[in-house]
Amino acid sequence: MKERNANVSGRDWDTDSESLTEEEIGRDIRKIMNNGRGRPPYPEQQAGRGRRIDEINRTVYTDEGLTGYETPRRELTKEDKKRLQKQEKAERRIRRRINAPYTFISYAFVLVFLMLIGYLVYFNIYERDSIQNSPYNKRQDSQTRYVTRGSITAADGTVLAETHIDESGRESRYYPYGNEFAHIVGYDTNGKAGLESVCNYDLLASHYNIIDRVTNEFTGQKNPGDTVVTSLSVSLQETAYSALGEHRGAVVVIDPKTGDILAMVSKPDFNPNTIAADWNDIISVNTNSQLVNRAVSGLYPPGSTFKIVTALSYFQKNATFADFSFDCTGILENSGHTVHCFDQTAHGQEDFEQAFANSCNCAFSQIGLDVGADALRSTAESLLFNQSLPCLLGGKKSSYALKASEGNAAMMQTAFGQGDTLVTPYHMALIVSAIANDGVLMKPRFVRRVESVDGNVVTKNDPESYKILMTRTESDQMKNLMEKVVTDGTGSGLYTDWYSAAGKTGSAEYRKEDGQTGTHSWFVGFSGVEDPDIVVAVIAEDAGAGSTTAVPIAREIFNSYYSS
Repeated sequence: MKERNANVSGRDWDTDSESLTEEEIGRDIRKIMNNGRGRPPYPEQQAGRGRRIDEINRTVYTDEGLTGYETPRRELTKEDKKRLQKQEKAERRIRRRINAPYTFISYAFVLVFLMLIGYLVYFNIYERDSIQNSPYNKRQDSQTRYVTRGSITAADGTVLAETHIDESGRESRYYPYGNEFAHIVGYDTNGKAGLESVCNYDLLASHYNIIDRVTNEFTGQKNPGDTVVTSLSVSLQETAYSALGEHRGAVVVIDPKTGDILAMVSKPDFNPNTIAADWNDIISVNTNSQLVNRAVSGLYPPGSTFKIVTALSYFQKNATFADFSFDCTGILENSGHTVHCFDQTAHGQEDFEQAFANSCNCAFSQIGLDVGADALRSTAESLLFNQSLPCLLGGKKSSYALKASEGNAAMMQTAFGQGDTLVTPYHMALIVSAIANDGVLMKPRFVRRVESVDGNVVTKNDPESYKILMTRTESDQMKNLMEKVVTDGTGSGLYTDWYSAAGKTGSAEYRKEDGQTGTHSWFVGFSGVEDPDIVVAVIAEDAGAGSTTAVPIAREIFNSYYSS
């Protein structure tokens, strides 16, 4: 204390206190109170010395005196606050500029990561099966070193394709029914096609008893591949193959309630058992495209079967057929273009049902003009024209090309199935399936399940709806029209007391390579009008009118179904 007092006042208080005057003592006390600097202890007089700002509380402070005196504090003025806000904004802008590259890189990495996750999800949902089953996927073939290719069977378990192993251990693929299932079952030599291709992954997977699998791996033996159980009916396939006879063309048979593909025939065909030996002949230019599955990849003018689409478009526009009336003279002229009914038959006065049952080209040309190109296109596309079809085997898109700008002549031709419209037999079978099933198209099912060789189910495909193609009211109207075709019209060859049937015939003209005009024979329809059983689509190339060739083929298939 002595030392500190001497430093502050310049005096030795222990020795000089008695000799100090009152004035000198007061002066020394003021010095002590002013921290020894000759300044009064007031904030306004200490500005600039030890001044600090608490930015959290927005309060200005000064240093404390040696006596422990704390100077008063005051709130920031508006000018101070504005200055601080500007300073903070400037600092934030600087920080943002400095951090901008790092922020961009961070967001970029997050975006790439999210895109990767999105693609993986998309791949597993939509692309996995097609990649796994692609014939170009070489990794599948590596499985043949460990797995014996599994069998393909019909719905009832009848073997359609299997692997034979001879005494030397050499494997070969065997098809018990030869040509009959050639296109839909396919082949496994010189590439792959049909179910052999799209089910390749399943056939080379093994879910055999795990103990036996491990044992086989240790002993160097192959495990048996899984079995693909299809929806196919052997009896209907054999009937369809036989009924089509020597005609080039295709037949498709579907269960409209489940979407099961019951039969699929395409001709000309091939023998998958000898395809390796026959390969050079098959791919030569004079074999009429034997390898093409005409059921799903053959594009044909639909002929009068397209009147189903035109009739539906008319009903969608007018909500009734009751107001329609037409007097058919066998010829209709409009804008310099002339349309003839088949064999130039004059049908006379007709309502809509009669015009449909008689397959009257003149009436439907007028209907097309009344409906208009845009409305007809809308209906066609709602029925899956110009779109990929739900088909395990792939196939071609049907084409509807008419535009309103093409004029009345093109409209008239298109309305009754000529013009530039092209369709596959499979597509026509799907449209009729929706009509038979109250407007709902079921997802076509080629494979019911995959099971291990010891009978355990690996995967199962249950029936499921694919799309609503029309309302129930619309489908009921179309059923009535198609039933009239069988009871009173061009499909009367199907009429029987055994079962009810409904359908539409077609005679589609086309230009041959020699310049002559040929006619494809069409029929599409279903049996069991009140409670539909099966749908049949038939095309016989260059075989004349639908009523003379395609209808008898369909009749054989319907009869076979009800016989069994």
